Amino acid sequence: MNTFTHLPQEWDHWLDRNLAKGCLVQDIVKAMVESRFDADFAARTVAERVELRALQTQAALPAQAAPRQPYQYGLPRFAHAGNVISTFDRDVHITFRMQRPVLAVLDDLLTHEECDRIVGLARDRLQRSATLDPLSGQHQVKDHRTSMGVFLPAAGDAFLDGIERRIAEVMNWPRANGEPLHVLHYDVGAEYRPHHDFFDPAKPGFGPTLARGGQRVSTLITYLNEVEGAGETIFPALHLSVVPKKGSAVYFEYFNESGQLDWDTLHGGAPVTQGEKWVVTKWMREGVFT
Repeated sequence: MNTFTHLPQEWDHWLDRNLAKGCLVQDIVKAMVESRFDADFAARTVAERVELRALQTQAALPAQAAPRQPYQYGLPRFAHAGNVISTFDRDVHITFRMQRPVLAVLDDLLTHEECDRIVGLARDRLQRSATLDPLSGQHQVKDHRTSMGVFLPAAGDAFLDGIERRIAEVMNWPRANGEPLHVLHYDVGAEYRPHHDFFDPAKPGFGPTLARGGQRVSTLITYLNEVEGAGETIFPALHLSVVPKKGSAVYFEYFNESGQLDWDTLHGGAPVTQGEKWVVTKWMREGVFT
């Protein structure tokens, strides 16, 4: 049976209406597939539309708000020269990098055996992922983040201790400033809509978490399995999509010495269309995380 790989005008309007009503992305994709749209095309189209709407919302600042000053790119924390980062126990290869924003794609960060072991440690401890409400400061489960997750503290675990040490060397930032490793699992249809990892200091709900080590400064997302369909890490402002590869990672930073935040690091996890997706994330703070 033939499937559709283009979006007619009536479906374009239908897509906007359903997103405006707050329909779940997985339900929209399912409806498109049931109407004979190609599954990969449907997932990609919906993800791109979600990204676009997020950018439009972000751009719609109140008229009285002062314009953001251009982000000043100084010396990046990720200052590794050449194509290889030599850590205490392993060489990690740089396969892609950019300077504005500071971003790199890394290969061989974890072995396949290490990936499998991390998944095994997390699998039976997963809970529905929550987000921190910017107004109340409470952790809330919302439809824009539909993964399952768990933090894995390294205390007393020699294996995780080694992984933490390697990651700190790759991120070129004190290990004590890092939040615990956070494992996420995405089933078919699960996603994390475009967002920023830093905490907007203008939002009162972020005060308590900012007191626990200051602002987040950088992120490292490592892929723990081969994803059968979609599930890319998307950067809407950069028109960039990083495809998951087991053992590889994407690094980006967004906080400079002047305290500016790089809003171009807006990113998300596109819906998984086949199989499942496992990642482990490390967030670094400006000070020691408590």
